[in-house]
Amino acid sequence: MDWRLRRAGPADAAALSLVAGATFLEAFAGILDGTDIVAHVARNSSAAAFGAYLFDDAIATLAEADAGAAPIGYTLLTRPDLPVAMEPGDIELKRIYALFPTHGSGLGPALMARAIDDARARGHHRLLLGVYGRNRRAQRFYEKQGFTVAGTRRFRVGATWHDDLIYARAI
Repeated sequence: MDWRLRRAGPADAAALSLVAGATFLEAFAGILDGTDIVAHVARNSSAAAFGAYLFDDAIATLAEADAGAAPIGYTLLTRPDLPVAMEPGDIELKRIYALFPTHGSGLGPALMARAIDDARARGHHRLLLGVYGRNRRAQRFYEKQGFTVAGTRRFRVGATWHDDLIYARAI
């Protein structure tokens, strides 16, 4: 599948919401409780939630299929909300997801490179992110991208608390 990246704006909130829900379900179905997944996506990945992020100066990138422009992945950069010592110039990569059929196509690294470029362009010097502590596939991806563990946190999905790792990388 051929794809392209573009800056997402408020008018893209519904597309971001659609791909956010689909990718979260793909990533965690069979791992997390289904009721928790539905509640988490409804609360955190609605079009209104993305509209609020974008209104609050977040930076989003949308990956779209070349044929038909269907949303297939995205990133979301926000002010950090992680329990680690903050440094001047920190920014959080709150989300980076791509639909399973694109895995291995280079989309993940392209999304990460775009997020790093966007963060640098805004004057940030360190990229932070949280990842589910048992998601070894994602952890390997982040480590391959130069991230190291900087801390831990408890993260709620639906009604259930999980242990996450916090990764950091100078940019």
